[in-house]
Parts: sequence; structure tokens; C-alpha cells
Amino acid sequence: MNNAFITRTLRASLVALGCGLASLAAIAQASADGAPPVAVPAQRVAHALQAEMLGIAGAGPRFVAVGDHGVVLLSDDAGKAWRQAKSVPVDVKLNSTSFVDAKQGWAVGHRGVILHTQDGGETWALQRMAAQEDRPLFAVHFFDASHGVAVGLWSLVLVTDDGGKSWKEQKLTPPPGSKTADLNLLALFADGKGRLLATAEKGMLLVSDDQGHAWRYIETGYKGSFWTGVAADGAWVVAGLRGSLYRSTDDGAHWDRIDTHSTSSITGLAARGSRVLAVGLDGLVLDSQDGGAHFKPALREDRLSLTAATLLPDDKAILLSRSGPVDAASR
Repeated sequence: MNNAFITRTLRASLVALGCGLASLAAIAQASADGAPPVAVPAQRVAHALQAEMLGIAGAGPRFVAVGDHGVVLLSDDAGKAWRQAKSVPVDVKLNSTSFVDAKQGWAVGHRGVILHTQDGGETWALQRMAAQEDRPLFAVHFFDASHGVAVGLWSLVLVTDDGGKSWKEQKLTPPPGSKTADLNLLALFADGKGRLLATAEKGMLLVSDDQGHAWRYIETGYKGSFWTGVAADGAWVVAGLRGSLYRSTDDGAHWDRIDTHSTSSITGLAARGSRVLAVGLDGLVLDSQDGGAHFKPALREDRLSLTAATLLPDDKAILLSRSGPVDAASR
């Protein structure tokens, strides 16, 4: 596979995910110079709250959001106020974060970076960086303090059983009709039966019953990319390009396409009980009260492109966008 093809493929993936090209440029420059890339710490800046934010997780009562240039934001009042983390060892785009309690969490991003925190996101340590592979990580999920999974470009699956001290790549078999396993794996979510699901391109889902060590493919009938997914009220709900949203109530055996009344791409899903919230480009907000079977669409007046969401116990939601966190929104 030649370098030009690799660069084109990676650029297409980043743009499709709404990501900038800063990390790509840095990797390309490092390769051109022939020197291994060096981790540069993220800077604490006055405009951190306007950074593109891509992933959010609860750490006890705190919320932790991650995004562009290694920006990590913390909120201790359900999204009303945010402050930047004290120390992040890399200045790269961070795509996803996962916490197992109020203190221990992980974040993943470009250059194959995996970060770990033991103080609720205040400070972070680098567990892994593999910049010369040109394979960013798009999602991470931890089941407990020891067992976690990270996924990314070209069917990259990494598994740890020791809290991230070591990561092992799990080689996937090719999906049906393909000779190679080269799908981009874009999001992770767990259901109530202990299974982990990865959303992917070509309308595919991957399912693991053993915390990421072995995987099987599920076809939905859709041919585009699923950027996000969630388990809600006994159903699996996945969504992505051009407002596409699919739902299964029988563990993926059958899928229904849900009418979202929109062609704006859906970038994030969140669930609490029977409520499902979807957010997307062009200020799209979709709200369901029946486990994702039906959605009520709305558009923000500012048309701000939204990237992720989490639901709060009081029926409000914290939204992330390309211009930072958005004020907690009511139902």
C-alpha cells in the first residue's frame, strides 16, 4: 500500500468524522523528516472552552470532555461551568473517553494515543503512542479498572487486561464479502447483557461477547457509515451519515430504519432509561421517549454542529460541539 493512498484514506476518514487535519499534518511532517514523532504536551489556553470537543464521560459527579489539541475540560456542576485539565501530555485530537469511577479514566485519539488518569481527569499519563502507523483511535470503553478496548482506523482493535499497562492488538477476520479487515471502527457502546459493540463503515456492526477479544459481524442492510451507537431500553440504536438511524430489538437479527425527518449527519447518541437523544451537524437535535422507536426533530437556531451528548438525571443534557461545550439543554 503506497504512502499516497494511506494519506488520502486517512484524510477522508478525518474529514468524514468532522475532524481537522492538524494531526494528519503533524504525522506527515514527521514521516517526511524521517524522525519518530515526539509527544508535545497540550497547552493551557484562554480559549480552551471554544475548542472542538468530541467525547464526554461521567467521572462520578464530574463530567470530562476531550477534544482538539489535547484539550480536556472538566465540569463539577453538570455542565454549567468548565475548566481545563491541569496536565495532558499530548497536543493531538482526542476523540473519546471512558471512566470506571470518579478517579480512573482513559482517553484515546490521533497518533494512536491512549491516555490514563487517576485523579478524575486533572492530570493524564501517556500509556501508548504509535504515530508512525497513521492509525488514529476513535473510541474507548472500559468495563472495569482492568479490562478495556480501544478501536480505530482500518479495523484496529486494542485490548488490555491490566488497566492499560499493556495493549494487545486483536486481528479481525474479514467481514462478509471482503478479503481484508479494513473497516474504520468509529464508536463503542455496551449493552445490558455484557456485550460490546463497535459501529463501522458499510452499515456494519461488530459485536464482542468476551470484552473485545473475539468479534463477529452484523449487517444492518445500510451501506453507509455508522458514527455512533447506544443501547436503550433493550434495543440497539445506531446512527450516522445523512440522518441515517437504525434500531434493532432482537440483538441485531432484524433492523428498522427510523425516520429522523432530516438529512443532517448524526454524530452522537445518548440514552437514559427509555429516552434517547441524538445530535448532529447543522444543529440537529432528535429526542425519543420510547427507546429510539420514534424521534421528535429540532434544529438549534445557531445551527451549531454538535458532536456528542450525555443525559442528566433531571432530563437535561450536556452537548458538545465544534465550538466547545454547549449549555445544558432541557428536554
